[in-house]
Amino acid sequence: MLDKPDTDAPGRAPGRPPGGRRSPRNLHPLAWWTWALALATAASRTTNPLLLLLVLAVLGYVVTARRTEAPWARGFTYYLGVALTVVAIRVVFRCVFATGITPDDHLLFSLPHIPTPAWYAGIRIGGPVSLEATLSAAFDGLRLACLICCIGAANTLANPKRALRVLPGALYELGVAVTVSLSVAPQLVQSVQRVARARRLRAGQRKGVRALRSIVVPVLEDALERSLHLAAAMDSRGYGRSGTASRRSRRLTGVLMLLGMCGLCAGVYGLLDGTAPAALGLPAFLAGAVLCVAGLFLGGRRVRRTTYRPDRWRAAEWGVAGCGVTAAVLLFATVGYDATDLNPSLYPLTWPALPLVPVCALLLAGAAGVLSPPPGRTPGPAAPPHPRPVAGTDGDARAAATDRTTSEVRT
Repeated sequence: MLDKPDTDAPGRAPGRPPGGRRSPRNLHPLAWWTWALALATAASRTTNPLLLLLVLAVLGYVVTARRTEAPWARGFTYYLGVALTVVAIRVVFRCVFATGITPDDHLLFSLPHIPTPAWYAGIRIGGPVSLEATLSAAFDGLRLACLICCIGAANTLANPKRALRVLPGALYELGVAVTVSLSVAPQLVQSVQRVARARRLRAGQRKGVRALRSIVVPVLEDALERSLHLAAAMDSRGYGRSGTASRRSRRLTGVLMLLGMCGLCAGVYGLLDGTAPAALGLPAFLAGAVLCVAGLFLGGRRVRRTTYRPDRWRAAEWGVAGCGVTAAVLLFATVGYDATDLNPSLYPLTWPALPLVPVCALLLAGAAGVLSPPPGRTPGPAAPPHPRPVAGTDGDARAAATDRTTSEVRT
């Protein structure tokens, strides 16, 4: 007896899932990085705790909805732990090194005061701790925590090794170094998960500080081994090849890039500083951009490389990147709301306001979890339908064992 193979519904396009849903695929890594960096830029504009908590909520929703099944994609919780640690350290330092206490502050408690020398004037160790100072430190730490979580979201959603393929040829060597440095955190997360799973299988009873040695040493050893394997793989694929460029071409490329970066720095400074001369703003920025593009074009000719299955930039990528950039622009423009709502004052101590336009901007950034397609898996070879025989004979048992073995090998 043979089972009838399943067939698609009539009129359905091949490769399209039922119900009109989008086909799973991995989004372009540059789109996720653009979205995350734009959201980090928006978070850097405010110390409003309500808006910063909304940024964390948006990051958590998008990461939960669009992360892949890779082991390193589960590392967002580790970034959250680092962010909470940063907030705690910021608050503790502000309480220990008490400065700027005014008579109008609401005192919480007092720490033992340690006398300091005259040359250490302006900073006190210990003493009274006020509510305003603690909240100010917590708000600053929360903003830094949002920046850390944005980078963690980009590392969780996008594979940094895939981002290397979209870099210009002139930045190839630098891109390799950046890619290796960005992949350290996902690899450490994966190593910690593997070591913790091995300890559970071996019935490890140590916990807390006593278990630190049994976790740190295998994690560092695994990270070193992965680094050596990555270096060997990169060397076998020709990474770091200098190409056939002459010494004059390399020098000209370096001069153009150096002058271009100086122009970009001067232009950004002129745009941010309202008292700077007009020629130091947009003209310097445009001149630096032109020099950088010329240097990238000239340096890219000496690096020859091929790309297998290049990532395509489609409508979903435009939507995800546009959501993040729009949120950053709306928080920088300060149109339709009071700019003081982004940085609430603690003197007098009042509840922070929740402006409508920044809230809508951050919610728009959260729409990236809807606009992006669901993450896809690595495609495998399509297996033809096998007949299912009736059990009861030796030949049927051998056929069933063969089918099971073939599926295990394919998996």
